[in-house]
Amino acid sequence: MTEASHPTQPTTFAVPTDEATVRASDRAHVFHSWSAQGAINPLPIARAEGSRFWDYQGKGYLDFTSGLVNVNIGYNHPRMIAAIAEQAGRMTTIAPGYAVDVRSEAARLIAERAPAGLNMVFFTNGGAEATENAIRMARLHTGRHKIFAAYRSYHGATAGALTMTGDPRRVASEPGIPGVVHFWGPYLYRSAFHAETEAQETQRALAHLRDLITVEGPSSIAAIILETIVGTNGVLVPPAGYLAGVRALCDEFGIVMIADEVMAGFGRIGQWYALQHWNVTPDLITFAKGVNSGYVPLGGVVISDAIADTFRDRVYPGGLTYSGHPLACAAAVASIQIFEDEDVLGHARMLGEEVIGPELAKIADKHPSVGEVRGLGVFWALELVTDRDTRAPLVPYNASGAAAKPMLDFAAACKAQGLWPFTHFNRTHVVPPCTTSVEEVHEGLAILDDALTVADTYYTGS
Repeated sequence: MTEASHPTQPTTFAVPTDEATVRASDRAHVFHSWSAQGAINPLPIARAEGSRFWDYQGKGYLDFTSGLVNVNIGYNHPRMIAAIAEQAGRMTTIAPGYAVDVRSEAARLIAERAPAGLNMVFFTNGGAEATENAIRMARLHTGRHKIFAAYRSYHGATAGALTMTGDPRRVASEPGIPGVVHFWGPYLYRSAFHAETEAQETQRALAHLRDLITVEGPSSIAAIILETIVGTNGVLVPPAGYLAGVRALCDEFGIVMIADEVMAGFGRIGQWYALQHWNVTPDLITFAKGVNSGYVPLGGVVISDAIADTFRDRVYPGGLTYSGHPLACAAAVASIQIFEDEDVLGHARMLGEEVIGPELAKIADKHPSVGEVRGLGVFWALELVTDRDTRAPLVPYNASGAAAKPMLDFAAACKAQGLWPFTHFNRTHVVPPCTTSVEEVHEGLAILDDALTVADTYYTGS
C-alpha cells in the first residue's frame, strides 16, 4: 500500500480528523516525552497499516523504527483488531484480583515460551513497571538491597527503572533510588577493557564485573539486571560466553539474574526471548513491547519457581489497577497465536540472515561513514563515524543542537524518500516490524544506502 485514505469520522464518538486541528491541539495540550516542548513539531499521522504509516498529505513512510521498537507484528493486523474488539464485547475490564480466561491464557502462553523453571507471570502496563517489580522481587527474595545495572542501558522512566538506566536520560532525575551500582558491559567496537577480540572482551568484562561484586560486597547484592541485547544504546549483541558468565557469577554469589527482554523479546531476533539464542536461563525476565506490539499497553515479569515460592505464604507488596487488563491480554494471546500461525519468528530470522545482514554488509563496504554493522534478526545498528581508523563518532555522545546536525541531515534524507529511521547518538538502527516483507526491507535499505551519502560528506578520515 502506498496511498493514504484519511480516517473516517467515528460513528460513536467525535474527534477532529483534519490535520490543522490535530496539529494545533497537539501543540496546545499534549506534553511530549523526552522533549523541549517548544523545539518540536510532531508529524500528524492519519493512519498506519503493516510496516507503513501515512501523513495527512498522503505521503507514506516505511517504518524502520517499529514505533519504539515495539510494533513487532506490524500496524493494524486484522486478527489483532478482531481479538480486541471481541474481548471488548465480552468483558472490557475487570479488577486484577479475579481469575479471567484471557489473563490466565496469556500468562500460560508467555510462561510456556520461557526457559524451563519460569512458570509464573506478574502483569504490568509496560516495561518500566516490569523493572520496578523485578527489582522489588529480587530484593525481597534475597533480603539484600544493591542492584547492579549496566552503563549503556535503558530500563524505563519510572524512578527505580531510570536509576537502573545507564545513559544520559538518568542524569536529570538524580539522585535516584539508593543501592544501584553501574558496571561496564561488553562493547568490543568501543571496548572499555582495551580488548582486541570477542574472547578478550568476554573475559575482561566478566573479570570487571567480578571485581565490582567483590568490592561492593556479594552479600549486599540482590540482582544484576541487564538487557539481553542492549537496545536503544546500540544493539550491542553480547559476545559468546558473556551471558553464561553472568549467570555463573549470579549462581556463585546467590545473586538474582534479571534479563530485560522488553525490546529484544517476542520475535525481534527470531526467538520468543532473545536469551534463548545463548541458552541462558535467568531468574526473572521483564517483557513488554513485542508481547502484543503495543496494541493495548502490557508488560510483565516472568518469575522463576524459586522466587515465586518466596511469596507462597508471604504477601507480595505490589500491584497495579490494570495488571493483566483483559483487552491487553486478549491482544497478547492473539499475537502469540499469529506469530505461530504465520511463522513470524522464522521470518524474522530469515530477514536477518538472508536479507538485512548481507545487505548491510554491502552498504558498509560502500560508505566510509559506516564504522560497524551489528545485529540479529530484525534488530540491527550501523555505527556512523567520521574516521574509521580512530572510530570518531559522526556526532559527539549525547549531541544536541548544531553538534547533532550530521545525524539530523541523514535522518532528513531518509524521510524525504519515505523512510522513517531510528537514530540515536551516532547510530541508525534497522528495526522494522518483524512481519515486514523482503521487498519492503530491500526498499528501505535502498533508501538508507542513498541517505548515507549525506553522512559520507562529514567523513574526514583517509
